[in-house]
Amino acid sequence: MADIIIRQAGPEDAGAIYEIEKICFPDPWSLDSVKHELEENPYAFYVVAEHGGEVVGYAGLWWILDEGHITNVAVKPGFRNRKIADGIMNVLIDFTVKEGILHHTLEVRRSNDPAINLYKKHGFAVEGERKNYYRSGANAPEDALLMWRHEE
Repeated sequence: MADIIIRQAGPEDAGAIYEIEKICFPDPWSLDSVKHELEENPYAFYVVAEHGGEVVGYAGLWWILDEGHITNVAVKPGFRNRKIADGIMNVLIDFTVKEGILHHTLEVRRSNDPAINLYKKHGFAVEGERKNYYRSGANAPEDALLMWRHEE
């Protein structure tokens, strides 16, 4: 991962994030939604992973008091299995904990074992579920697992 740079995202990253959204998710956020997150939402915090100047992954979080709701984590196909998502999660969690977030949460498809394993590696545990939360994709409708991590 020495050739990967992980940094805070800015408005100039909206197009790249949107392209990753379209590739990785059956129901991607719109470009306008991504732009809103990066330009107007004071509670949003995003990081991107770059390889040779190309954005190859990202994660977003909504900052709600002492909680961080992780909205999306994605890495482009062709760059997966290089520990990029692991690095993104490390940066996202380390920074937000230092800034006062004590609890992180997210939803993940019940069938997404690679993501579930990644989140467990970072201290997340399943604490609930949302029935039929995902309405599109190969297994739709599909339940979401609610995962949380808590600082001690």
